[in-house]
Amino acid sequence: MSKARLLQQIIDKLEADLALLSGAARAAHAAATDTECQPDNKYDTTALEASYVAQGQANRAAQIRTALATYRSMNLRSFNNETPIRLGALVTLENDAGEMTRVFLGPEAGGLKLATEAGEVVVVTPAAPLGRELLGKTVGDDLETAGGKTYSVVAVE
Repeated sequence: MSKARLLQQIIDKLEADLALLSGAARAAHAAATDTECQPDNKYDTTALEASYVAQGQANRAAQIRTALATYRSMNLRSFNNETPIRLGALVTLENDAGEMTRVFLGPEAGGLKLATEAGEVVVVTPAAPLGRELLGKTVGDDLETAGGKTYSVVAVE
């Protein structure tokens, strides 16, 4: 899979998440301001709770908008075996048991999982422990995560 295609898949996923979340935020806002949600007494917090949900969803939508803008303006770099890993690298890692894991070092949306024809790719950011460990490594380097897992960098695209 090309990184350009992977980047487009990230953008598509974030756009779908944004559309879903925006609709949910509008529905929660409508519920919070609906006349049936108005408090019957001082202990009725239904409208207040609905407004908290609406605000949380609006905040998450804003985070996704920021991630979308970042990915849309991202320039993909080429990497080889000697190029230090940095943002935009698609990295294949091998653990002690010989299992392969593919991660894309991205600026936002850490934890996003993408199904590709070559297998699953997980977006990791430099803020994550694995992302911090990957920065500056090259093919052949080993790294250990905070959880005690050891990986070898076997490929960087």
